[in-house]
Amino acid sequence: MGTNIAVFTDFCYFRTMIRISLIIPTHNRSAQLIAALESVVKQTLPTNQWECIVVNNRSTDDTAERFAEFAQAHHACNLRMVEESEAGVSYARNRGVTIAHAPLLAFIDDDERITSEFLEAYLSFFEDNPQANVAGGKIIAEYPEGRPTWLSKYTEMPIANPMDFGSEPRPFPTGRVPGGGNMAFRREAFAICGGFDPSLGRIGRELIGGEENDLFERLLQAGEIIWYVPKAVMWHIIPATKLSDSYFRRLCHNVGVSQRIRARIHDRLFRARLLELAKWGATLLLCCTLRPAQSAKLLHMRLEISRGLFANKR
Repeated sequence: MGTNIAVFTDFCYFRTMIRISLIIPTHNRSAQLIAALESVVKQTLPTNQWECIVVNNRSTDDTAERFAEFAQAHHACNLRMVEESEAGVSYARNRGVTIAHAPLLAFIDDDERITSEFLEAYLSFFEDNPQANVAGGKIIAEYPEGRPTWLSKYTEMPIANPMDFGSEPRPFPTGRVPGGGNMAFRREAFAICGGFDPSLGRIGRELIGGEENDLFERLLQAGEIIWYVPKAVMWHIIPATKLSDSYFRRLCHNVGVSQRIRARIHDRLFRARLLELAKWGATLLLCCTLRPAQSAKLLHMRLEISRGLFANKR
């Protein structure tokens, strides 16, 4: 049930030399945004072949002012900011798609940094694989204040969603899809399945997610293959605030809520809840292989996800 945006297909590609557009939604994180842009302006792809669109989603801090200063200091790059008045990352991403100039669209978030070959890697992949419409890249978790001892690869998933599937391009493994902070599409993919569903995705501090998973599910159902592009590397920067007990509890609970919303959209709520019960069995077995602190956190994660999934609210 994506947003069907007609302008996705009403584009003349010959108006510009731009070959790939990078879209970054942002909300009240000016310092993180500027840090992300510092990696964007170091791209190896010639500046006349790419653009970066920052979608300011109702920020009330100094995001607009700091972006304007940064863009002026890097005037050789195609950096521009647009406003999106509807709150929510899905609205912001859809807005970016409608105004992007290129036939290829890449997305990152405002709390990340990318390798200098990021855009060139995606561009080369799509040029070498004309049948491919959807792709995602490598995600590396970065903990500036140290990786906590309670973190295991299982509890790291909702926090940082790291992924590394080898050094060669390949279809994504079954059951895995790209992270929302490192994904790329041909414009045709949105014509096939519409845009990001605004009923999903983060709004301000609300931690509802799943908008990219929903889009990927629709694309898979339409017969698309999601490709892994290893040279499109993104570092997901995780501050200490995202490692607190309260944040982890809210995050995991809303993972369950997001799964419930998506399951209702796709008419598979009973199956989703049945699968969650099976995951409890796997979780208990995994706890036997982890340190006590890691086991406790894994149980905490499973409990909060189940609470969100089995609730009867939104």
